[in-house]
Amino acid sequence: MKIYKPVISFLIFTFALAIPPILLKYFGGADWLVPGFWGMFSFLSVITLLVVVAVLAVQRRDSEMYSQAFLGATTFKLLACLVFVLVFVKKTHPEKYVFVADFMYLYLLNTVFEIYGLLRSLRNQNLR
Repeated sequence: MKIYKPVISFLIFTFALAIPPILLKYFGGADWLVPGFWGMFSFLSVITLLVVVAVLAVQRRDSEMYSQAFLGATTFKLLACLVFVLVFVKKTHPEKYVFVADFMYLYLLNTVFEIYGLLRSLRNQNLR
């Protein structure tokens, strides 16, 4: 599978993921977004893109290593996000519930996309 197809899908997904916060900001729900939301959005989007590209690159090189690469990349993403949360909370002191809602919105949807995209590419590989 070509790597550019999942990357294009990811870019479309990222733009779709950005629409609800933009609508919140412009229609009076800005208090539902933590200060620094777009930094958090960028970080999670970049880390998800790196994980997807890395796992697909490993799959193209050696399909036997796909599951190890997937688990390693997922672990890396989880640890990177935990460090990010620690630094973000210590520096900005956001409101707890708003931060948890914003972070879970971004993290869970990015993770769902990542798993769906990678499993779809694995399924395409198995059909060959």
